[in-house]
Amino acid sequence: MTGSAAGTAKSVQNRYLANMRKHWMLYVMIVPGLLYFLIFKYVPLAGSVIAFQNYQIFKGITGSSWVGLDNFRYLMTYQDFYLVLRNTATIALYHLVFGFPAPIILALLFNEVRRMFFKRVVQSLFYLPHFLSWVVVGGIVFELLSNQGIANMVRGWFGLEPVLFMQQQQYFRTIVVLSAIWKDVGWGTIIYLAAIAGINPNLYEAAVMDGASRWKQTIHITLPTMFPTILVLFLLNIGNFLELGFDQIYNLLTPMTYSVGDIIETYVYRAGVLQGQYSVTTAIGLFQSVIGFMLLWIFNRMARKTEQGLW
Repeated sequence: MTGSAAGTAKSVQNRYLANMRKHWMLYVMIVPGLLYFLIFKYVPLAGSVIAFQNYQIFKGITGSSWVGLDNFRYLMTYQDFYLVLRNTATIALYHLVFGFPAPIILALLFNEVRRMFFKRVVQSLFYLPHFLSWVVVGGIVFELLSNQGIANMVRGWFGLEPVLFMQQQQYFRTIVVLSAIWKDVGWGTIIYLAAIAGINPNLYEAAVMDGASRWKQTIHITLPTMFPTILVLFLLNIGNFLELGFDQIYNLLTPMTYSVGDIIETYVYRAGVLQGQYSVTTAIGLFQSVIGFMLLWIFNRMARKTEQGLW
């Protein structure tokens, strides 16, 4: 039995090596991706220990004193932390409710366009904003919503007084969500269009024979077939629920909107980079990761009831 098991293992190893030699180019292509995750995702995990230290930059990790959970206790008693946590969770929820369905709806609309030239032109126009940095997009938003911008010009046509949108707290979160949708909705449709392209055309032909309209085909064929893709992307979004990204908020935030727009990333920048509170900000990052993992685990367990999920 031992010899037979060893022979089987040797055979599997030979097949694996033969497959690697045959498809070596594909394996080479994944090396940059593996290096990215190794260098920027896994190696920095070792630095998480400073969340449990009174980290001093000149003493390093080995020379800094250990304080246990004191940094986390400080966060739980720090009033501003609850403010930035509430702002982060609120904006993240807006992104999830309004931003997540946007590329799905756009992909369904693109799927109904029959003139290929028009479809490709419109798709390209929707893709382009993704390649602009948030510095550029932030400048565009400020210009559009400034006192002399297009938004206030339109208000002037109706005899309304100009509004300083970027200085008003009640408009900030709406501006954040709409600008994010405008920038990334086109790029997000790529995966959904790929999922739609993989649908068997025979399903549509059978539906047409049964007299199903385009709307019923979308409801009963397109959306159910897209569901696994939608679910996976939803779970990935849930895992990053508290990670909104620094670039967008920092470029849109003004002193008048700090109370509704200051999020974890901007707070970490001020406290960690500008004030040197490395241990506290690392504790915040660890807190974000734990919350993200818990949300991902919970929603993945729920998704397993539909025989889908990440694991």
